[in-house]
Amino acid sequence: MKSLIQKYNIPGPRYTSYPTVPYWDETTFSKEKWIASFQKSFIESNSSEGISLYIHLPFCESLCTFCACHKHITKRHEVEEDYIRTVLKEWNLYTDLINETPIIKEIHLGGGTPTFFSAENLERLIHGILKNSKKHKEHEFSFEGHPNNTTKEHLQTLYNLGFTRVSFGVQDYNLKVQEAIHRVQPFENVANVTKWAREIGYTSISHDLIFGLPFQTEKNIIETIVKTKALKPDRISFYSYAHVPWVKGVGQRGFNEDDLPKDDEKRKLYEVGKELFHQLGYIEIGMDHFALPTDNLYKATEEKTLHRNFMGYTANKTQLMIGLGMSAISDSWYGFSQNVKTVKEYQKLVNNGDIPVFRGHILNEEDLIIRKHILNIMCGFSTSWDKKDCQFNALESSIALLKEMKLDNLLEIDDKKLILKEASKPFVRNICMAFDRRLQRKKPDTALFSMTI
Repeated sequence: MKSLIQKYNIPGPRYTSYPTVPYWDETTFSKEKWIASFQKSFIESNSSEGISLYIHLPFCESLCTFCACHKHITKRHEVEEDYIRTVLKEWNLYTDLINETPIIKEIHLGGGTPTFFSAENLERLIHGILKNSKKHKEHEFSFEGHPNNTTKEHLQTLYNLGFTRVSFGVQDYNLKVQEAIHRVQPFENVANVTKWAREIGYTSISHDLIFGLPFQTEKNIIETIVKTKALKPDRISFYSYAHVPWVKGVGQRGFNEDDLPKDDEKRKLYEVGKELFHQLGYIEIGMDHFALPTDNLYKATEEKTLHRNFMGYTANKTQLMIGLGMSAISDSWYGFSQNVKTVKEYQKLVNNGDIPVFRGHILNEEDLIIRKHILNIMCGFSTSWDKKDCQFNALESSIALLKEMKLDNLLEIDDKKLILKEASKPFVRNICMAFDRRLQRKKPDTALFSMTI
């Protein structure tokens, strides 16, 4: 008899958006429609909650074979200054479209490797962003740091600019696993950057771990978490390795797929980790995140303000998120847009005075309703449709698709609401798929998504 893991472990989206990127309707999208949705959202939200910025810094000195991000591999650090100039020009293209000063609540520097850039150049970038903007009184600025190249100067410089949260990519401490994913970094490097961040005054330090990597065993997970215990980060992201080697530009071909733990074996790695995190005082947040009760991610969960977007889970919800840089995705709530995916094309368009968007999606009325349901499920493990503005034509069809999960005692469903039981948390992506009408209307006939578990 199949286990529930084997039964429900199918390809599915991670739902950092709805509709998901493969289901964006590019036939009805235009850059003009995107700009209009950006302007509408800015007017509605800037003076109240502020806006978020995601800045994609794509350069890496070497290729990590577990990574599915859009990156540009180079050891030539002279690329930094031109890239920063281009990002600031792109930001100016957006600010030229509005009539009031942007109030920035959230900045996140992602990549690639943000700490590929020198501290001095990162300072130039942030000064340029803030030059004609205001910081929200409750702003949270964060960045992703590579333990092998993050320096005290990086940490101090960004802290002085208002950054209080940093996440360090750890993945796994086992040398065999590190060599397979081409990400060798000693524990001492992680310990050093964590210690420096604490001494400087960062209020939230996160370690990113991954389960399901090649050659990874239960023993590896335990050893990695024991080492993590010694550093006690405020948050832990415990991601499922997403194996998508068919995606263009992804370097996930550096190992044999037979070396990957699968199905129940893979899920066991998560459950072992989860139990150890609980013993250490961490609380499970949403999907694949853990936080100490003192961290604002936990507080957002308790206050039911947890949000999810292309940056993952965040304690700061803003209606408008602008993505700057090569391949960055923006979200106006009413629409999504994505920038072109190569540095060369990105710089050419921006330097010609064009917002460098190449595709996107404008949400219709049904999309907006379903988006709310999926956010409710991903952030709060429940949703309801007792009010008319929470209902859509295919709601009964979506609920019918969950009948089997209800029979498996994973869900509580009545005529007004859906509640996920504790045992259903491994299958949260599957539950969202039942609401995903674009996916249900047109099932993919080629590989699009990683496995859900």
